[in-house]
Amino acid sequence: MQKITPFLWFDGKAEEAMNFYTSIFKNSKIVSIMRYGEEGPGQKGTVMGVTFQLDGQEFMALNGGPQFTFSPAISFFVNCETQQEVDELWEKLSEGGEKQQCGWLKDKYGVSWQIVPTVLGEMLNDPDSAKSQRVMKAMLQMDKIDIEDLKRAYESK
Repeated sequence: MQKITPFLWFDGKAEEAMNFYTSIFKNSKIVSIMRYGEEGPGQKGTVMGVTFQLDGQEFMALNGGPQFTFSPAISFFVNCETQQEVDELWEKLSEGGEKQQCGWLKDKYGVSWQIVPTVLGEMLNDPDSAKSQRVMKAMLQMDKIDIEDLKRAYESK
């Protein structure tokens, strides 16, 4: 068991969200589904909470009700090695949600994600500040991150 596990609060859609997320990420699985019993507080047999893994990272989710909602103040940062991976995750996770600037998106459950190619961090951390600033400027013009456009900005003079 990992020491720190993200715990998500849903309003009745924990199982649906789990199924959605595990269908998108490789190396993912449903670990468990807990249901309310006789004592409640939910209706007997309905889903109370779920545990699942996305690419080996464990998550827990609760059907806690409408009291709390998600905010972009907390997001899941996904490192992608290829443009194909960026494109696939961007399209699947944003379906029914909202595409945003600089690789951010909000999925149909309101959860915020950052779909980012690993090379972006490498370019932004380049010791040549002119290169890193060109990359930053290019990224700020993007919604979904485009690796080739980043490379062009990085290599330009």
